[in-house]
Amino acid sequence: MLRACLASLLLLSHIGASVAADDPAKPVDYEWVKVTMNAAFAPRDGAGALSFQGKMWFLGGWNPGAATRAFFPRICNNEVWSSKDGAEWILEKPNTFKDRSFDAKADWEGRHTAGYAVYRDKLWILGGDCNQGNYQPDVWNSADGKTWKLINPATPWGQRALHYTVVHADKIWVMGGQTMPAFAKSDEAFYRDVWTTTDGVEWTQLKPQEPYWSARGMIGGSAIHQGRIWILGGGTYDTPKIPTRQYMNDVWSSADGVKWTRHIEAAPWAPRQYHDVAVWDDRLWVMEGYAKANRKDVWYSADGEHWFEVPNTPWQPRHAASVFVHNGALWMVAGNNMESDVWRLRRK
Repeated sequence: MLRACLASLLLLSHIGASVAADDPAKPVDYEWVKVTMNAAFAPRDGAGALSFQGKMWFLGGWNPGAATRAFFPRICNNEVWSSKDGAEWILEKPNTFKDRSFDAKADWEGRHTAGYAVYRDKLWILGGDCNQGNYQPDVWNSADGKTWKLINPATPWGQRALHYTVVHADKIWVMGGQTMPAFAKSDEAFYRDVWTTTDGVEWTQLKPQEPYWSARGMIGGSAIHQGRIWILGGGTYDTPKIPTRQYMNDVWSSADGVKWTRHIEAAPWAPRQYHDVAVWDDRLWVMEGYAKANRKDVWYSADGEHWFEVPNTPWQPRHAASVFVHNGALWMVAGNNMESDVWRLRRK
């Protein structure tokens, strides 16, 4: 009987320690592990980052440097790479976006900071950028990362860039973003709208109720946590009429895209844009980004209100990285540091 009581007390003590460790008001110990500094792909930022069929998928990207022009003849490319472990990468689809003979109906134009999703057993690319002097209002998907199908050549929301894309409630969602008249001919517009689809062809525009988040974009990755869509910071890119960028650090969430809750007006992490967000280890994550300079900080929260920083980040400052949730870890890959590096975060 005494042994049984002691065992019960030990079990309760262990459970109590676990609960305490997962208290949203208390930090957790994490550490970054370097996987490689020389992955097979050329350096880039804004590449799509998706976990699908047991692999990480790395889509397209941007690099204007002369040293990498062979890989990026038109600044952005449409390569597709995959990896099971972050160390060995396989080129699944070579770049075809090479010159003006490119057929935009046969393959997707090179792009970065687009919308990326895994939905109904396929990889999806939704919209793009405007580095080629035109917007990319299209939708593509693929079952294997090699062969891509044009689902919709012109979505109703398509004349924009820097939008935020998530999968929630068995739908794909596209939110926010803006036009960029300095890159592609268009009227200036900063969006705070919400669109959904179940097939990429037919789109429904929702009408959010005030109050909700201000016009913004420049949020990489996606954050779905506790059955809600989360918008974490973001910003606006400078335009000819509004030459000052905006940097934000407020936190909003919604279960239906209509009614939004602001959890915190100013998070302890610095306002930023071109950062990446994710959900891993039952926590929201905000990582790196840009605020007049590249950043290297990493923050997490279980509830969107209590935030903690992972200390001693070992990788170089960057923005527009590629962040994966894959194989029980959080992965940081490449970005505007312009290195072919791969890092993995785990609990200590």
